[in-house]
Amino acid sequence: MTGIVITSCKNNHSHNHSDMAYNHTHAPTNYFGSYTVEDENYGTKTTVIVGDEERTMVTNALPNHKTGSFPNAGNPNTIAAQNSMYTFPVIPKYTGKAQWIREPGVALNGVKFEPGTAEVVICETGENYRVEAFQNLINLGLDFNHAHVQPNGAYHYHGTPTSVIDKFDNGKDLVHVGFAHDGFPMYYSKSGKYKPSFRLIDGIRTGEDCTYENPMERMDISVGGHHDGTYGSDFEYVDGLGDLDECNGITIDGVYMYLVTNEFPYVSRCLMGEFESQERSGPPQGRRQANGGMPGKRPTVKELLHHMDADKDKRISIKEAKGPLKEKFTEVDTNKDGFISKQELEKDLAKHKGGGN
Repeated sequence: MTGIVITSCKNNHSHNHSDMAYNHTHAPTNYFGSYTVEDENYGTKTTVIVGDEERTMVTNALPNHKTGSFPNAGNPNTIAAQNSMYTFPVIPKYTGKAQWIREPGVALNGVKFEPGTAEVVICETGENYRVEAFQNLINLGLDFNHAHVQPNGAYHYHGTPTSVIDKFDNGKDLVHVGFAHDGFPMYYSKSGKYKPSFRLIDGIRTGEDCTYENPMERMDISVGGHHDGTYGSDFEYVDGLGDLDECNGITIDGVYMYLVTNEFPYVSRCLMGEFESQERSGPPQGRRQANGGMPGKRPTVKELLHHMDADKDKRISIKEAKGPLKEKFTEVDTNKDGFISKQELEKDLAKHKGGGN
């Protein structure tokens, strides 16, 4: 037998915003109950079991649809099965407090959403800019599903998952596409009538002698010019500008949900409900707001070593140091051996945690 097999069994959890379970009318079938998605053509195996408190998803994270060709010119990785398990609260708890998250949720087919990228442009003058997935500066090898592949073979969506929308479309405007890690559902509006509340920042970027590099190439980058959406820091959130909140969320028919949109932030970069935190410090970069600024993310030790340790000896010499690190080299080099080690970087970053750059 080939093709897609989707089975669903209803659960008895029906709740509104006060007790937050769902008998939701927008879903193409009851994906709020237990279900299985299998596709022998693509190897998809995803099973979701709903208990009293948790929705558990066990998946090999292989998409149940066509993808682009991988590896490709911008993405050297091959799609491979994963061994993933996710748990989501059956009864989400809305806090109203936006908390950043790297992977906000998982599609109904078991493929994760990860809107940000790991690509960073670093300037000698100290600025660092996180590159967005959708831009014309660097080819990230995205396919028609706005997705590509990580080095471990994990296929993941950076934006609107085109084929997921087609697969789970039931003819209504709102298509149920996944679950966020706080338990709230994720939808896509085919009409696009729900607009995000982000806009491009006025003004000019700063930064000189800027570079981008990955294992395959190194590029000199000019970051000057108007904020055009190339970097996440080009955008600011303005409360009430659109229909959606800071996390691309909205309450419809008494149910809070996140929307995947064709405009920035595309997929939520934060969640409004309670969830177990993921391992990684802080947002990928600053998210300036019109009603108050937010400082940019401090580079991690791993990022500093990756971008400055030219000879890959796991330490940074005075000649390799750039920007603020070069200026404070003697302070960070506590043993005065002419090199900054990983341990010295970690100690310095810990000392200045929460302070200035």
